[in-house]
Amino acid sequence: MAALKFEGCLNLTLKKEGEQLTVSVLLQNPACGDNAKRHIPPLILKGTPKELGEGFFPNIAEPVQATSQVLVNMEQFLKGQEEAKKQSALEKKKAEKTEKPATQDPKEKKYLEAMAQVDKLEQEGKFKEAWSKVPQPSDYPDRAEALRERRASLSKQFAPDLFGGEQPQNVAPNTQEDDNSTTDAEAVPDEGQGAGD
Repeated sequence: MAALKFEGCLNLTLKKEGEQLTVSVLLQNPACGDNAKRHIPPLILKGTPKELGEGFFPNIAEPVQATSQVLVNMEQFLKGQEEAKKQSALEKKKAEKTEKPATQDPKEKKYLEAMAQVDKLEQEGKFKEAWSKVPQPSDYPDRAEALRERRASLSKQFAPDLFGGEQPQNVAPNTQEDDNSTTDAEAVPDEGQGAGD
């Protein structure tokens, strides 16, 4: 038995029927994680005790060694697959994505929050507020052009037409300051009339 070259557990099952013996030899390697190992059938030898005594080890040595190599190779293959999967570009990208939120640059985070707020205000039709929340292009030189374009598109939504055109329908004129300070012509007293008239 010591001369057999294998890794794992060699299970022998003996069955006696009259003068005949049946020996089942099954090699199992618990280190192999591949379920395909379950499809390897046992080696079955039949014969008289004398025949099995003389030919048992020569008949099982080669199959046991071959089966052992298959099981070891299966495990090496599985480990190689796992390593390749970890090293693949896709897995690296996934790892980078999961790491980014934890190590995100505070300036980048501030930019993304500001732009999310701009989007929300724009959807609500609050174009002036959205325009004021767009980050300064000088703070983000790599995005300066995009920020200028965003501001321009927002300002088109609230800029009055100086040549008598109507304001865009989505924008209500800013009347907060005007409500307190406006007076109509009837509320202004004539210079010729006294306060008591």
